Amino acid sequence: MSENKDNNTNEYEDICYMCRRPESVAGKMIHIQSDICICNDCMQKTFDTMNTGGFNLGDMMSTGRMPNISMVNLSDLQGNIPQTQKLKKKKEKKEKKVEPVLDIHSIPAPHKIKASLDEYVVGQEHAKKVMSVAVYNHYKRVMSDDKDGVEIEKSNMLMIGPTGSGKTYLVKTLARLLDVPLAITDATSLTEAGYIGDDIESVVSKLLAAADNDVERAEHGIIFIDEIDKIAKKRNANQRDVSGESVQQGMLKLLEGAEIEVPVGASSKNAMVPMTTVDTSNILFICGGAFPDLDEIIKERLNKEASIGFRADLKDKYDENENLLCQVTVEDVRKFGMIPEFLGRLPILFSLEALTEDMLVRILAEPKNAIIKQYQKLLAMDEVDLVFEDGALHAIAKKAKEKKVGARALRAIIEEFMLDIMYEIPKDDNIGRVTITESYVEKKGGPLIQMRGVAQLPGQAAE
Repeated sequence: MSENKDNNTNEYEDICYMCRRPESVAGKMIHIQSDICICNDCMQKTFDTMNTGGFNLGDMMSTGRMPNISMVNLSDLQGNIPQTQKLKKKKEKKEKKVEPVLDIHSIPAPHKIKASLDEYVVGQEHAKKVMSVAVYNHYKRVMSDDKDGVEIEKSNMLMIGPTGSGKTYLVKTLARLLDVPLAITDATSLTEAGYIGDDIESVVSKLLAAADNDVERAEHGIIFIDEIDKIAKKRNANQRDVSGESVQQGMLKLLEGAEIEVPVGASSKNAMVPMTTVDTSNILFICGGAFPDLDEIIKERLNKEASIGFRADLKDKYDENENLLCQVTVEDVRKFGMIPEFLGRLPILFSLEALTEDMLVRILAEPKNAIIKQYQKLLAMDEVDLVFEDGALHAIAKKAKEKKVGARALRAIIEEFMLDIMYEIPKDDNIGRVTITESYVEKKGGPLIQMRGVAQLPGQAAE
């Protein structure tokens, strides 16, 4: 019995009776009586209250009691304490130490960074080259000294590309390969200080959390601010612009490099949250956005070049050009609503290509963690081989292209026709292989089912 009781006490942690925080958060508890325990913070607050409440030792000695303090009988409280006063401890996770593919301290060359990106990201050759060189130069800058008086400036980036073209995925892959802390934040929630929403400093606070509150490690990290086009200047001047130009102005010191106070473990500053100072001079900022209607600004600029005469370009010449964003200039982005000071702190401007049908087919099958490989692994757990015909891959890519949301559509399309297969296959242990055909993807037929040790039965659907 005593052994069982000891095991129970080891599995559960105490909760402070006053603030209700568990021992893992509040620290070691002070046990007052059997099941009642109070954390050090609450005990100290109690003593502070007594000290500031006119507590006089002479009065206590003469009257035999504490003034203005009504004593509580702890045994009376005991009946009101819930039996579940203790919280079960979390099991300690065994940390898997994954060796980084690229080591910052040896400064991998741009071609090595790009080769690693090629394993995960299909296409976007120009974007991968630009990012590889920018990151290479950035970490050389971090490790360089300025004894000779030459100080290298930051190579912050502005990435423009249509939705689903792989902006976020590129940054995630890059941070994973370099083994540096990465914070991905959304500019839509950022507002001017004093308004409801996230302050500018919350961007750095997220990076600090990603670095396990290690300030030194966070100061060499990467911050990716997505949806940066949402903080463009508002064209309607009648309303107060608290999430547009004012946010761009507030981010200037952040992008350039400054020591700023950020809240630890929270997105906003308040009296209850501890603060720490983070230097953003060596933090690499990558901003990305789809910039809707930016192509109209580019068209307008391109059409101005020659609009009269026999050799004039037709106004609809660029309407079918999906990669019009590749011709973007800083002036176009400024017209969109980004202020010149903001753009000046993002010296590297590049765009991503729109995904073609062939690129979508490659995305389905080629990367290390391709969508098809994920489903093949799922069915392999049921000891079933999953095969996709080339025609099926092109049919999926064609459907995804029609949705006009980039690579995001691929998963939704595959999930739709894989539902019945993944529901039915665990019922029959004799199924050995499933082949996804073009007709099945286009809902004109069924998949090909091959039983274990039996010839393939064409047209037999898994329904």
